[in-house]
Amino acid sequence: MKYKDYSPDDLYTELYTVRQEFDEIKGQGLNLNMARGVPSKDQLELTMPMLDILKGDTECFAEDGTDCRNYGVLDGIPECKRMMADMLGVKPEMVMVGGSSSLNMMFDTISCFMSHSIVPGMPAWGLIPDRKFLCPVPGYDRHFGVTEYFGFNMIPVPMDENGPVMDVVEELVKDPCVKGMWCVPKYSNPSGISYSDDVIRRIAALQPAAKDFRLMWDNAYCIHDLTEDHDEILNIFEECEKTGNIDMPITFGSTSKITFPGSGVAAMAASENNMKVIMNKYKYQTIGYDKLNMLRHVRFFGDYNGMLEHMKKHAAVLAPRFDIVTSKLDENLSETGIVRFNRPKGGYFVSVDVMNGTAKRVVELCREAGVILTGAGATYPYHEDPRDSNIRIAPSFQTLENLSKAMDVFCVCAKLAALEKLTS
Repeated sequence: MKYKDYSPDDLYTELYTVRQEFDEIKGQGLNLNMARGVPSKDQLELTMPMLDILKGDTECFAEDGTDCRNYGVLDGIPECKRMMADMLGVKPEMVMVGGSSSLNMMFDTISCFMSHSIVPGMPAWGLIPDRKFLCPVPGYDRHFGVTEYFGFNMIPVPMDENGPVMDVVEELVKDPCVKGMWCVPKYSNPSGISYSDDVIRRIAALQPAAKDFRLMWDNAYCIHDLTEDHDEILNIFEECEKTGNIDMPITFGSTSKITFPGSGVAAMAASENNMKVIMNKYKYQTIGYDKLNMLRHVRFFGDYNGMLEHMKKHAAVLAPRFDIVTSKLDENLSETGIVRFNRPKGGYFVSVDVMNGTAKRVVELCREAGVILTGAGATYPYHEDPRDSNIRIAPSFQTLENLSKAMDVFCVCAKLAALEKLTS
């Protein structure tokens, strides 16, 4: 029976029972962190052989003869550009391979456009006092942090099962102060949904009032499938080429959750016009990134197909963790009617909407019981979830046993927060 159908007496009885459960859990002394999408030790072990793959000076040359131990090659060695281009679905000449962090490349790109004009005759973004950025919600907190840092007015855009609600987007881009939109098109963080073909076609066909409007297309989970029955999305560059908007998207990706976070390889891809502006910044910023690391990655994987095979090993580690999360939510909360949650086919998160007005309380209760979650509201700009309902669960890091314990805690806390509100 759903909590909303309980009598007042039944609600108080249930509240008493759940409070007892909560007190028992607090006595276990748990200390489990599920705040970020961090790969587990089992996943990191999959890539350990890569560390020994360059065994001598003769192993350190790229296919074009570049000595990867030395300076140079601003945009990355050719074999790594080719591999990352295949991952991003673009031509190698559109790609720059950077350091280890795609987030760093996104930050640098926004920084570049803040100080330098993207379109001839138009002012840099930093000269627009009322600059705005579209933020599909719930979304990735670090994206929102970047645009907040640069002083953008962030405008939440609702998401449904197909992606950003395009009627809203199409209306908002009529404002010339709207300069871009964050997008995680496949297994979106945290909702886990993938943009439908119709949504991607409508995005590609946008006619923004700002000629320097840019899509920050963070394809972070492009090969992070959990099942054979995985999502496929349209190629944004191919769709934008059809509509004459080839300058609109800038796409990003990395191997941070494929090999080693902090020691992976990041890449971005953009049109020739965009890349001219971006590369003009990088030529002053660096002489070149870690080519030995690029070479290690290529030697380890061989090519893009090798990356796909490697990701099947990750799926074998991750899929049981996602199953624990969704099965625990089903078993403990579905009948109460107080939660909605996604069942993603890939990515790194499960998005849970608890009873409106209780997300902060759920996170607080979980912390009291020894389980650390991403802060409530983090999936919205300025940490302001208008319904106080969304919570991002990251299943990857903990062992199966500890994850099961953590989800038991979460379910009890979601019940307790809901019952407190219903009986207040």
